Amino acid sequence: MAELLQHIINGLIIGGAYALIGIGLTLVLGIMNVVNFAHGELYMLGAYFLYTLTELVGVNYFAAILISTMGVAVVGLLIERSILKPLRGRTPDSSLLATIGLLIVLQNAARFIWSPVPQVIHHPFSSRALSIGPIMITEVRVFIALVAVALIVGTHFLVQKTTFGKAMRATFQDRGMAGILGIRVDRIYAFTFAFGSALAAIAGGLLGTIFVAAPTMGGFAVVKAFAVVILGGMGSFPGAILGGLILGVSENLGAAYISSGYKDAIAFALIILILIFKPYGLLGREK
Repeated sequence: MAELLQHIINGLIIGGAYALIGIGLTLVLGIMNVVNFAHGELYMLGAYFLYTLTELVGVNYFAAILISTMGVAVVGLLIERSILKPLRGRTPDSSLLATIGLLIVLQNAARFIWSPVPQVIHHPFSSRALSIGPIMITEVRVFIALVAVALIVGTHFLVQKTTFGKAMRATFQDRGMAGILGIRVDRIYAFTFAFGSALAAIAGGLLGTIFVAAPTMGGFAVVKAFAVVILGGMGSFPGAILGGLILGVSENLGAAYISSGYKDAIAFALIILILIFKPYGLLGREK
């Protein structure tokens, strides 16, 4: 029982980071109607920016997380202004193909700048595991869990309780009417893409800390992000959270009790089974 609980806790921690990636993708998809295949590369940039600041520049780890997240948010804003904005009003295929092209460009740029060799991101936390009853958990994983919870709660507050969040929800429901009512839809789009990029970046930095930073890590992330969005329900903020947690837990349980080599297959088999019975996702609504 203690071993099962240990795997569930580890899965929830990883799932929290998956939820951050999924929330960012959900916001961009729901508000902007853009299927962003380069979302994983923004996750990858978050890890590499953190690596560069901590390992090559010598910036404090915690400050580096903040700076790298803001840096990727700026990159996201530039992408939205220079690539996605000119394509607005065209067929959805245009932006989809543009993000696929951006994926290839960013991945190869990472190989050129940082080399194809995976890089380790060092952190200031002790490697000694903390004991919480029968559960053993490292300090860095506690930190990841706290950051993920704080960001999820903060994003919920932003979307549900602030004036800007109300404008975002109005744009999501009917962007044409939102524009008529005086909402700066163009500004909402820019902020949404930058904010979604920032969430992907901090997830990349957090998971890059316990794994490694690699040019191909974005491919892993975008698959997870789409799985989370589909599992939770298209456009559902709570669904993205729930989907991320379920994906993280199912992967850890599959790796522990079946085989680590099949953990991705096990997780996605679970998703297929859920979607057979809930075609619109766990918290999605039929349109």
